Amino acid sequence: MRISSSQYFNMGVATMSDQQAQLSQLYAEISSGVSLSTPSDNPLGAAQAVQLSSTATNLSQYTTNQTTALASLQQEDSTLGSVNTVLQSIHALVLRAGDGSLNNGNRGAIATQLQGLTSQLMTLANSTDPQGNYLFAGFQGTAQPYTTNSAGAVIYSGDTGTRTMQITDARTVQTADSGLAIFGSVAPIGTSAVPAATAGNTGSGVIGSVSLTSPTNPANADTYTITFQSATTYTVSQTNPATPGTPGTPGAPQTFTAGSAITLGGQSVSITGAPNAGDSFTVTPATQGSMDVFANLNQLIATLQTPVSGAASTASFQSALTTSMTQLENTINNVVTAQASVGGREQEVQALQTVTQSNTLQTSTNLTNLTQTDMVKTIGQYTLTQTALQAAQQAFVKIQNVSLFQYLN
Repeated sequence: MRISSSQYFNMGVATMSDQQAQLSQLYAEISSGVSLSTPSDNPLGAAQAVQLSSTATNLSQYTTNQTTALASLQQEDSTLGSVNTVLQSIHALVLRAGDGSLNNGNRGAIATQLQGLTSQLMTLANSTDPQGNYLFAGFQGTAQPYTTNSAGAVIYSGDTGTRTMQITDARTVQTADSGLAIFGSVAPIGTSAVPAATAGNTGSGVIGSVSLTSPTNPANADTYTITFQSATTYTVSQTNPATPGTPGTPGAPQTFTAGSAITLGGQSVSITGAPNAGDSFTVTPATQGSMDVFANLNQLIATLQTPVSGAASTASFQSALTTSMTQLENTINNVVTAQASVGGREQEVQALQTVTQSNTLQTSTNLTNLTQTDMVKTIGQYTLTQTALQAAQQAFVKIQNVSLFQYLN
């Protein structure tokens, strides 16, 4: 095979041109610090870089969301802690109000203290998160959820919505609770049925708190009415929640002994004192009675402001305190349960923050390795290519001068 001078010349020029182009590319990578500036440099790497960049963007947004969600949850956690402190103060005052040595003036003073604590509770119920949204307004985050009307009743103007935030590809976390869930509900576990005396009782009978004897008894969901036929006998009627408004059929008359337990399904309650014929008492499941803490507190304040005189009035007052105490304890249990739920969500977000930070670092490292110049490796390639080009140039100069005529001469 013979190679003509023109063929050799073209081959030499093409080789040196390729080496110069490679040198130019290596120099550009060294000077810019970027090894993948256009898709043509590395089509597969470019596709991987696009995917990694998209992943990095998503992770950055999730990091922002996690920070925002955690701040909201921490604010709610702190607020619920303050709510519980106020409720405990109210609980202590209710216990104090039951002291038989107090007079009407003393009870009126306690009512005044309760009004102040109720105002504090309302302020907490209108708390905002770091973004300025009301914590307990549901989806109506920009509108104040709790206000007082002209009659002095506290009105909730939020809704039952629960705000959520996407914190990973597959996880959405609840960042707030509605006011009804905190201040207008009771937890399904740890609550007690609410005992109450019927207004207008004429005897000195006082109903006590309800004891749970069989938590799994389905009859615990029923409402019970204890009606006295005489000072020594009573009947119990049972109303199923599936048929509200339909009074149950009274059972057979039973003998009344003051202070003895009266069995109501899987619960029991005792009545002390001396009820008169026609007096009645009720035991209502916590979820079927009044669960609005503000309405219950207003009723408690009204009870304390009402003068007490005579056996019937005293008995009515003591039963009302028992009712208020049970409702208050149910609310405290609900707040504590909600705070535990918020704390669990905080821990979850913090755990996912750690995972997201790790994924962000790994993605950034992979993207850097794919698109940024490895200086040591690239400078070595540049030096090697430069040396090869110089050698090719020197060889080309020597060989192109070789001619058959030189040997003939």
